[in-house]
Amino acid sequence: MAYRFTAPKAAAFALACAALAGGAGMPARADAAQAVELVMVEQPGCTWCARWNDEIGPIWPRTAAGDFAPLRRAQLRDMPGEMALERRVTFTPTFLIIGKEGKELGRLEGYPGEDFFWPLIERLLVDTAGFAPQDGATN
Repeated sequence: MAYRFTAPKAAAFALACAALAGGAGMPARADAAQAVELVMVEQPGCTWCARWNDEIGPIWPRTAAGDFAPLRRAQLRDMPGEMALERRVTFTPTFLIIGKEGKELGRLEGYPGEDFFWPLIERLLVDTAGFAPQDGATN
């Protein structure tokens, strides 16, 4: 039986290797001029939100993408007023890439499961916010 090396496990492995190497090669957090955040819009009872919280939530802050775009949570029925959104959020979870002035740069609606989430969110960060994955694997 083959071992399944999923994105979260690969990210954890890369972080462990970088820690052993003294942090060498780890991407720096976006500086203040390029600061972005990932806003997860959720609501109570959202099954897919709970699934994301179980599968991705614990690893997100320890990944290059999570370092580049720290997570902030927002409730669907109580959205922060400082965000300039392209359109109203209607689905949960919705992941918004928010730029330094509160402007929406991109969004991912729904949670497609951990195997699809990583390439989709990294591609969105690359295309909208200038994220540069360390391994260059995002196409």
